[in-house]
Amino acid sequence: MDTKKNIITYLHKSGWLEQDTSQVLEDVSFLAAGEYNENWLVTVTTEHNPTRHQKYVFRINHGSQLELDTKQIAYEFSILQALQNSGVTPQPLFVDNSAEILASGFDHGVLLMEYLSGEPLDYRQDLDQAAYIFAAIHTQPVPEDHSFIHQKNPVADIVTESLGLLERFKQHPKIDLRRKLEAYGEQITRLGDQYASAFAAEPQLIVNTEVNSGNFIINREQDTAHLVDWEKAVVSCRYQDIGHFIVPTTTLWKTDFIASPEHRLQFLTQYKKHAGLSQSLEELSILTGVLEKTITLRGLSWCYMAWYEYTQQNRTLKNNDTFATIERYLDNLEWFLQ
Repeated sequence: MDTKKNIITYLHKSGWLEQDTSQVLEDVSFLAAGEYNENWLVTVTTEHNPTRHQKYVFRINHGSQLELDTKQIAYEFSILQALQNSGVTPQPLFVDNSAEILASGFDHGVLLMEYLSGEPLDYRQDLDQAAYIFAAIHTQPVPEDHSFIHQKNPVADIVTESLGLLERFKQHPKIDLRRKLEAYGEQITRLGDQYASAFAAEPQLIVNTEVNSGNFIINREQDTAHLVDWEKAVVSCRYQDIGHFIVPTTTLWKTDFIASPEHRLQFLTQYKKHAGLSQSLEELSILTGVLEKTITLRGLSWCYMAWYEYTQQNRTLKNNDTFATIERYLDNLEWFLQ
């Protein structure tokens, strides 16, 4: 399948670029792809100024982590619409759930959004930027008529998801690791019960839930910072994001960074300030810690499941670096669970 050709065909037929009649399509090039989406860079010029370039991201969906099937791309678009006044997320422009009608290869839909240039977040120098981004997102109102997935009890929901990952392959040979993770899950469940009333009193916000360093775009020349990739966003408590962001299973995924107590305090202090929270820093730290442990369970449970998938003869490894990280995490399970 010639994806580039199909994108060009779709753009001409959809009239998306012709919303501004002065725009002329100049180029389409591949940006990046994950398991469920691929992103292409669309470059346009204007008829009156051919040297002036405008860039967009053309996002093609192929599946859903949220089990939304062909509704996934519209779900992500709606999340971006709800956050478009935050100043730290890409601006959504158009979405089409039935894009396959105009061009082949788009049976799960496509969207067009703002292109943001920059580089991934650096934990050692961008903690304050990350705190500002989260605060800007978490202070956005949740639309009253939204149809977003709601995780009112994030600890229980994530424990349930984690146990499902552990049970997916009954023939998995690393039974000892599974038992350790199941025992850890029981600890997390008790911890969640202990703080259930505190979480129940928390405001429900839009949270990203996938806040690794590669999903941040930091532009140091323009002094801007954004969080992109909103395919798995839900409505839940703030600790899903800030706990996920600072936990070692996240920071060590693509970097060698482990947050020290000083790093963690700096991040939470800045987040509290930017979000205008009245609660004490101690309470913020305690509840964040509960989600850090919960996210650790989820991350390691995913590694356990994915290790089996990656070692099957009928599965072609798509990313050897990912498999190496999975093995490193499982080999150091005791350290993560301490």
